[in-house]
Amino acid sequence: MNPKKLLSKIGSEVLGTVAMAGLAALLPGALAAAPDSAMVGFGLESAKQERNLEKKFDGGLKKEEMENWMEHMAARPHHLGSAYGEELAGFVKSNFLSWGYITEVKEYSVLFPTPKTRLLEMISPTQFTASLREESPEKDQAAGLAEQLLPFNVYTIGGDVTSDLVYVNYGVPKDYEALAQRGIDVRGKIVIARYGGSWRGIKPKVAAEHGAIGCLIYSDPRDDGYFQGEVFPNGPWRDKNGAQRGSVEDMPLYPGDPFTHGVTATEERKRVAIKNAASLAKIPVLPISYADAQPLLAAMGGPVAPAEWRGALPLTYHLGPGPTTVHLKVEFNWDFVKARDVIARLPGADRAGEWVVRGNHYDAWVNGAEDPLSGAVCLLEQARVLSVLKSQGWQPRRTIIFALWDGEEPGLVGSTKWFEENAAELTKHAAVYINTDSNHRGFLEAQGSHTLEKFVNQIASEIMDPEKNISVWERLHDQMILKASPAERKEINARPDLRIEAPGAGSDYAASLNHLGIPIVNLGYGGEAGGGSYHSIEDSYANYSRFSDPGFSYALLLTQTSGRAVLRFANADVLPFEFGDFSDTMEKYVGEVTKLLDDTREETKEMNQLIQSKTLWAAADPEQPFVEPPIKAYVPYLNFAPLQNSLAKLKESCRKFEAARKAGESNQPALSLPADQALDEVLMKLEQTLTTPEGLPRRPWYRHTIYAPGFYTGYSAKTLPGIREAIEQRNWPEATQQIEIVARTLEAFASELDRARQLISLPTMNTQ
Repeated sequence: MNPKKLLSKIGSEVLGTVAMAGLAALLPGALAAAPDSAMVGFGLESAKQERNLEKKFDGGLKKEEMENWMEHMAARPHHLGSAYGEELAGFVKSNFLSWGYITEVKEYSVLFPTPKTRLLEMISPTQFTASLREESPEKDQAAGLAEQLLPFNVYTIGGDVTSDLVYVNYGVPKDYEALAQRGIDVRGKIVIARYGGSWRGIKPKVAAEHGAIGCLIYSDPRDDGYFQGEVFPNGPWRDKNGAQRGSVEDMPLYPGDPFTHGVTATEERKRVAIKNAASLAKIPVLPISYADAQPLLAAMGGPVAPAEWRGALPLTYHLGPGPTTVHLKVEFNWDFVKARDVIARLPGADRAGEWVVRGNHYDAWVNGAEDPLSGAVCLLEQARVLSVLKSQGWQPRRTIIFALWDGEEPGLVGSTKWFEENAAELTKHAAVYINTDSNHRGFLEAQGSHTLEKFVNQIASEIMDPEKNISVWERLHDQMILKASPAERKEINARPDLRIEAPGAGSDYAASLNHLGIPIVNLGYGGEAGGGSYHSIEDSYANYSRFSDPGFSYALLLTQTSGRAVLRFANADVLPFEFGDFSDTMEKYVGEVTKLLDDTREETKEMNQLIQSKTLWAAADPEQPFVEPPIKAYVPYLNFAPLQNSLAKLKESCRKFEAARKAGESNQPALSLPADQALDEVLMKLEQTLTTPEGLPRRPWYRHTIYAPGFYTGYSAKTLPGIREAIEQRNWPEATQQIEIVARTLEAFASELDRARQLISLPTMNTQ
């Protein structure tokens, strides 16, 4: 590896500051950044001090603490409202208090319906009653059996329905288009979909939109069972009786408690009626194992499913409808329970009014060793070691707030309530929200605001992967190279920083970023440990320590990674945002939506020609049902000029800001403390300029114009969502309107960045 490529791992700022003699420190087996190299947000001297502090932090970490906490916290089921969940809130609070944090448990009264009746039976062509239970082959999985919630989907209406069954693959919109071409209509039918392809809540949402009256969701062994590898207890993949619990709330509409949307959730608060709770799934839904799904699918008739729809069960996959007829009955106890967020504060020194918020949830569907405790124990260990450093005389410049959230699994309930309730203070004081969730062996997985892309890259270049003894950055880079197309490889090698993923709404960062416009970064490791335990009884301490992270090496690594993120934000001379990567990413997103429109136009033209020329009809199998798709309307050209002009202004503002910052770092003494604080004040509010008060069309809770979960993807992000989804939905007036809205937000961002640049006409960093 040549020196220039090696240096690029810690960002372009390092060039010219690291001597060739220091390259030995960048080789495998050593820290990936020289001790005197640049660090975004820090001058050279303060960067040295920061790295020395991080060494002390690393030296204080103990894997055995995290192992012991996980074993204790995963000993019993601890879903929202459970007895053990309340006990764990007290356990976490007592630990924070013993470490010297200002700590409180914030309670909210929220809806958490639990199953009263779950019945699924096939009544023709043969009779079969689904067990709807997971077996516990090992003692560890049986822990707390009496306290377990049996497999169900939360935030769906109850119902008692009987009808023919239709197999809809993953149950996303394009699957229903394929069914329509085969003449299959799901109106009045019950659909069965396999997990995957989208977030689970999309499946009943789309099914209901197409007229279905019930929805079954099963785990196919092709996706997370024996097709992938050995199943529990011999391997990490789902066994035949495993079922995936989970929420089916319409979170792309809004997350959180469906009954107290946007208001403080107290026992006295007037709640909406069930029929008016917009985010509840509109038809009854039930998750089942592939042992329960197999008899239903085996009895189905109708056309054979397309090849890409076929799973790994030993049967021929048919689409239906029928002759399989099923009876589905689901009833709930519509209970209100207490969500308990544990909030712990470590006050800052000279920047106490700037807050660094660090969170992870602790509630689980069952015992939850991996999801979420693999991340929660890292947060606890991080907090413990920071308390030790404080006892030795260190104090963060900025206030650090640790949060252990309750109710994430039903729909980001605890975090959403806290961010909504404290919105005024948070939009004034919060500089960043740093989130973790599940964690296991593998590669760095980072999503976040792209003003933090360089920040994440620098951290990744300075910590070592425990399995390969190379930097986390290098391992991720090489994985991306192997998975990339030739064009993508060229970009990866040419770009100083690896791209981080756009954030959707898959964890507790959603309210911070999507609703309030507070920058976020979401960190974890994964990709090498299988996924069969997800939301099941098999997510246990024994299975986690056996398959997911033996020795807790990646728990230690995530603690080092997230610990550096918190420490650097807490201690930086100036908040560590960087705008070159942000500018580049916005250019990429603008190019994508422009291309999306052009591709849609060309695809529409080609499909219409195939329809009009009868090519589709001629090629169709005459023995199979075929319905010719309708002619689609012409796709117009849209005026992207406002967006392109605002992008040009943004790029220039970002370029000038970074040039001014680097000139200041290199040539002049530091600003006074008040000037640094003034710059921070502008930087910490920049992300908020990317939000609008009116929010996205038909879902105003989502105010961010750059990132949002897709309306039909759920967890996964849609970038420039207002524009992108208007094009996908062929709503051309709305697309034009959204182009203008996004253009205004980018211009506002650029103007504020220009204001920040004026504050560094004198430098802001101490370079002595």
